[in-house]
Amino acid sequence: MHEKTSWQEDTALERYQMITPLLDDDIDEAERLRRRKKISEDNGISERTLYRYEKSYRESGFTGLKPADRTKLRSKKLPENFDELLSEAIQLKREVPKRSVSMMIDILEMEKRVAPGVLKRSTLQDHLFAAGYGRKQMNQYVEARNSSSKRFCKPHRMMLVQGDIKYGIYLPIGRHGAKRRTYLSSAIDDHSRYILYSHYYDSQEGSVVEDTFRHVIQDYGAFDKAYFDNGHQYTARQLKFTLARLGIKVSWAPVRSGKSKGKIEKFHQVVDAFQREADLKKLKTLDELNRLWDIYLEDAYQNDAHDGICEYYESLNCPVPEEGITPQQEFNRDTRALTFLDVTTVAEAFLHHEERLVDKGACISFQGRKYETKPSLIGYKVGISYDPAAPEKITVTHPTTGAFTAEPLKIGSFCDKSPTLPVSMQEAKPETSRYLDALEKKHQENRQLKTDALSFAGYGKEADKDV
Repeated sequence: MHEKTSWQEDTALERYQMITPLLDDDIDEAERLRRRKKISEDNGISERTLYRYEKSYRESGFTGLKPADRTKLRSKKLPENFDELLSEAIQLKREVPKRSVSMMIDILEMEKRVAPGVLKRSTLQDHLFAAGYGRKQMNQYVEARNSSSKRFCKPHRMMLVQGDIKYGIYLPIGRHGAKRRTYLSSAIDDHSRYILYSHYYDSQEGSVVEDTFRHVIQDYGAFDKAYFDNGHQYTARQLKFTLARLGIKVSWAPVRSGKSKGKIEKFHQVVDAFQREADLKKLKTLDELNRLWDIYLEDAYQNDAHDGICEYYESLNCPVPEEGITPQQEFNRDTRALTFLDVTTVAEAFLHHEERLVDKGACISFQGRKYETKPSLIGYKVGISYDPAAPEKITVTHPTTGAFTAEPLKIGSFCDKSPTLPVSMQEAKPETSRYLDALEKKHQENRQLKTDALSFAGYGKEADKDV
């Protein structure tokens, strides 16, 4: 299913990917200025705007990169022919992609399409950006070294986490016991080679990768950067949004660059050895496969001396114990503290977001089922969010109602002349007539008033006799 996200989130993600090279805390200010200039030239956007994006991200995170709502943008005092001006600006940008916004405004003014000073640079720039112009796809990282010097190792744990999916063995888990291939999704810490999470699944969809990194973050906290290949699971918009919301940078390996993923490729040799043994077990279920894999991973990898760790310290002229260093030891002895995140923050970051139209019955459709919303939302588009691991619970949001949980619509077993309606629209079944009850009460009150009036009149006559 194609997921719909708001244009503000799409724009924020584009801005985030653009400024990612500028967020590296390891570079000095001179290198940051050089990178900012290069990004500015490649994308036809001013360095001042890039600085503004950086500042907004550092102050407010991913949310700070979202532009104002489109309706708010159009609420400003724009020229009546603004749509025509925007169309002309897009044409000017297509003619010369590196044309600055200021130059485009000068051209429009000189062509007498708009009076001088009416069209503001920031306004036109925002609308160009939202329309898909003013930015260009850029490479996140450019190979700065020759192939012989691409080996690297971060100095501390959780600075870089690599992820990858590997084909697994076949199991009889298909329909009617048919054999289906399994897939192993893993995440490895770049410094220690410690496997943060590794699990076999029955598919290789994007949700598999999301589940892997949800476990990593829940168990070990946030990490600085993720490093992936260009598989569709790792370039999916949902994964980008999730990691961006948590402040985790992402970079992708160059195409056909096996050396850049050397650590996890080396780990896959361990996986191959396990799978040769697992094939002999004639396993029947994923649970059995994962149980054996957890045992093998702990005893034959995590707690086994790793040559790569020894090579790293030897390259720094540091002494290495004769028995070597295991990934578990290297990860645990690192002095860098783990950064755990609030459970609610993590859960919200992994939610999927889509849009739905509320039908005449005040319901929305989701994954083949109907969910009840509110009658006031009939005809409106609403946002929905859900956890792919528990899609039966849907949260609906709309500016007029706020957020609430939508309940599945219960439909009867038989078709009849009185189809089931949402609870909020069903006719109530009272136990009595409130109208007749109120009328009876009013009648009794009126009779009491008349009785009181007669009694008072009688009392007056008695008082005259006494006189």
